[in-house]
Formats: sequence, C-alpha cells, structure tokens
Amino acid sequence: MNMRISAGEFTERSLQIIRDLKHLEGPMLPILHAIQAEFGYVPDEVKPIIASELNLSRAEVHGVVTFYHEFRDHPAGRHVLKLCRAEACQSMGSDRIADRVRQLLGIDFHQTTLDGAVTLEPVYCLGLCACAPAAMLDDEVYGRVDEHCLGEIVAEVRR
Repeated sequence: MNMRISAGEFTERSLQIIRDLKHLEGPMLPILHAIQAEFGYVPDEVKPIIASELNLSRAEVHGVVTFYHEFRDHPAGRHVLKLCRAEACQSMGSDRIADRVRQLLGIDFHQTTLDGAVTLEPVYCLGLCACAPAAMLDDEVYGRVDEHCLGEIVAEVRR
C-alpha cells in the first residue's frame, strides 16, 4: 500500500472495488482478494465499509478475513516465502526445514523481517505432495526442498 494515500482516497478506492464486485454471487471473497491486491493486505479500516456495502456485520467480515490464511492484516515483505505444513511435507522433514528457515530469517510464521525483505507464511498444501517437502517463493514453487536449497533462497531474497 502506498503510505501517501489519504484517508479519503483509501475509502474511495475501497468503495470502488466493492461496488465493482458486489453484484457477484458470494462477493465477499472476490472483494477481499481485490482489496488485498490493491493495498497489499486487508486493513481493519475497510472491514466496516465491506460490511455496510454487503449488508453484513463487521464480525462476519472479520470472521472471513481471519478464517482464510491467505488474507493478511498487515503489508507483506518484498518477498513472501511459504512453507508447506501439510502431512506429506511433514513426513519428509518440513518441520526441520521450517526451524532452519525461521533461524536464518530471525522471524516466525506470519512475520516479516525487520528489513522488509521477506514474510514467512505457512500453507497447508501446495499440491506437490509427490515432491515433498515443498515451498513457494512469491509465485515460484519448489519441490524436494532441503535446508541447503532454502538457505540459498533466503540468501537471494535478503540481498
């Protein structure tokens, strides 16, 4: 999100997104995805606007935002590293790899490095079960990752 955006512009841009999509059947998820695409996250300030426009309670909107792991309540880093936490990846050592990545980055899941370079997120299946353990950096998927491979990825995104 551009930090120079005024409150009025923020509200106006949010309303435009909501009004463009609220005609859809089940519009909340498309609206939330569009809001996150526009601002980089789903700000708390937009939840009452969505609720009002869709004739829902703020609690209903908040519940959807917090239920889905894909929605963020703060801006992500320049890169987003997702580590699969599903059973197939766990059986192939993803817990050990996750521990190493958290150590290398100095953060835990759902956090961003102090330099703003990387946000670390857990995901519960990348669809690469046959190539476990799996990870995704931004939009690129990696299979059969190990500590060395992820160490190189972390070093690259930290530059």
